[in-house]
Amino acid sequence: MFVDKVNVTIKAGDGGNGRVSFRHEKFIDRGGPDGGDGGKGADVVFMASRNQNTLAAFRFQKEIKADDGQPGGKTRKHGRSGKNLIVAVPVGTVVTAANGTVLADLTHDGQEVTVAAGGRGGFGNAHFVSSRRQAPAFAEKGEDGIFHEAILELKMIGDVALVGLPNAGKSTLLSVISNARPEIANYPFTTITPNLGVVDVDGQSLLFADVPGLIEGASVGRGLGHAFLRHIERTAVIVHLIDAYQDKPAETYQTIRAELADYRLEIADRPEIVVITKIEGLDDAIVEDITDQLRSVVPADTPIMAISAQAKKGLDAMLYKVAEAVSSVRAAEEDVLEEEYEGIPVLTLGHSDRAYQVEQQADGSFLVTGDKIVAFAARTDFDNEQGVQRLRDIMGRLGVMHELRRQGIEAGADIYIGSHGPLVY
Repeated sequence: MFVDKVNVTIKAGDGGNGRVSFRHEKFIDRGGPDGGDGGKGADVVFMASRNQNTLAAFRFQKEIKADDGQPGGKTRKHGRSGKNLIVAVPVGTVVTAANGTVLADLTHDGQEVTVAAGGRGGFGNAHFVSSRRQAPAFAEKGEDGIFHEAILELKMIGDVALVGLPNAGKSTLLSVISNARPEIANYPFTTITPNLGVVDVDGQSLLFADVPGLIEGASVGRGLGHAFLRHIERTAVIVHLIDAYQDKPAETYQTIRAELADYRLEIADRPEIVVITKIEGLDDAIVEDITDQLRSVVPADTPIMAISAQAKKGLDAMLYKVAEAVSSVRAAEEDVLEEEYEGIPVLTLGHSDRAYQVEQQADGSFLVTGDKIVAFAARTDFDNEQGVQRLRDIMGRLGVMHELRRQGIEAGADIYIGSHGPLVY
């Protein structure tokens, strides 16, 4: 079954907790702390694979979860880190978080992107030995792995999208110019999944995508088109097929153009070649009349060509025109990428930029936020007084305590660090 959009949850592995342990061996007096560090949680890594062509595997596997790191052991033994989870998906898969953030856009075979990072393992008590603290009785908790509610969406990557009303001849054309073998019949919606075919044109290989037939209202969910319009997004050129036997070819053209624009305006601006199909047996005068009708609505710089896939008439001229258009688009894309790379500004943080924020709440408590301090709090065992005291020391070194006093904190007030706490001042 062809599946091109699924909802999943992605959870990286949690870091292992550090160990509180003291060396106890015969004849060794006061052996000291020897608790080991916890292992790192496994990352969730998505990998594009040309051996995959659908997201069907995720229809019933809604949870993607990596292994947790193992806790630290005695005698400074480091906990085992989780093995990264490699998730193979088709080339062209986009992973988007629930808030709309694109986590990964996998556009070429073998590309790997870490979508969710595993949590760091907590330090064991052996890590905290110092001249002032010779017998620390606390350890860090492991960090939580990143969690995402996400959408996996497959957008096929092709050079050319064949679009048109149902039964316009897209599948027939693809079967003639390539080795693809789509289902072909003389009724609408024969094609219910996108088909791909590779076409060699004068030494240039072009990937054609036969997109299921669009109808009026496809951009708002009617027919089959809404589910497959996304497959046009990545193509360089649109080849718009018009059945020569349509009663009103100009209106047919405008219908599909309107659906493309309504779905996503930039798709409508994609280079296009209009192709009249099924001209076998038609007089040149009839084909010329259809061309004139289309010319009244087709932009002046858009080529209009006529072919017969069955009779293999006009195919070479059309393919050369398509290859020329694709080459032009790809060259322009490379130029844009080079300009963007050269124009990337280098940003630096000023000395006045703070790594934390302190805000008094309506109930008199204080909320401290900031990635660094929240990460320390997440690794702190709030039931261990020595661990809490270490967190206070860190807050003092970062300037958090000074800022709390500046804002008028009083003894006994609760301090929340992100979602962690409370810590009593």
